[in-house]
Amino acid sequence: MASDDELRIRDRLGKLGNLPLLRGVAVSGELKRLQKQLKRLEQEPAPAGDDIWLSVELARHQERPYTLDYVERLMDDWTELHGDRARADDPAIVAGIGRFHGRTVALIGHQKGRDVAERVHRNFGMAHPEGYRKAMRVMELADRFGFPVITLIDTPGAYPGLAAEQHGQGGMIARCQAQMARLRVPTAACVIGEGGSGGAVAFAIADRVYMQEHAIYSVISPEGCAQILWRDGAEARKAAAAMKPDARHCLELGVIDGIVDEPRGGAQLNWDEAAFSLGETLRRGLADVESLGPEERRAARRAKFRSMGVTA
Repeated sequence: MASDDELRIRDRLGKLGNLPLLRGVAVSGELKRLQKQLKRLEQEPAPAGDDIWLSVELARHQERPYTLDYVERLMDDWTELHGDRARADDPAIVAGIGRFHGRTVALIGHQKGRDVAERVHRNFGMAHPEGYRKAMRVMELADRFGFPVITLIDTPGAYPGLAAEQHGQGGMIARCQAQMARLRVPTAACVIGEGGSGGAVAFAIADRVYMQEHAIYSVISPEGCAQILWRDGAEARKAAAAMKPDARHCLELGVIDGIVDEPRGGAQLNWDEAAFSLGETLRRGLADVESLGPEERRAARRAKFRSMGVTA
């Protein structure tokens, strides 16, 4: 795992590499200097335990691609669907129909924002009950017409506000999980950033569940865990080291089926490369379960999740 200094240098290299050359201004010298620093840092071992916290930081990186960034690169003929047919539309959840590698699929995912206004509009990717109802509506549509379902997970958690609780937040998350478990079509899910608590699990009851290399997936945020255990959110780094929410440890625990490679230094440095790797993994995952019949697929999906946490 890259160090903080290495990630900062890679970020600067990526930005310099995208700048047009201005008249009378040479950036090649700065590029060479940063490349030398990067080479030196790559040869230095990272301090023990830092790799997990770096995964937390990269999963939250503000330049990391979000669901709509992947939709733009992976989907053709994309049509976004809005509204839960009951109360409202939740901008924190993106859902729609499009073509993926030549076949029609339904794609559902969390959407964060790039600037302050969009972050507020998207509620930082934290869904209300209306968002889960919208997702279930699209899942039902996909199941009816035989479209595979892809879900992209990137949320700190479901919105914990009073109105959300009054509108049945917990029950809606449970219903969303139950509906995913009942789907007859092939399903694939991937954590592309933060996979926080029930807000993430609501979209993760899939035939194949993946995490991007620098994503995190946990029942609570490191800050929340630190606040409970040590009464101090500043101990988040210690909590992350104990929780091990990174992709490598989640794979070892058996809660995911595979890890999606990212560009060196993180998906934020090359969205196109990250999208290509994600698309290939999702394509193979759907193909793996395509040959199973609907009932056999549902039985295998349920057995998979019921076996988690069972020890010999």
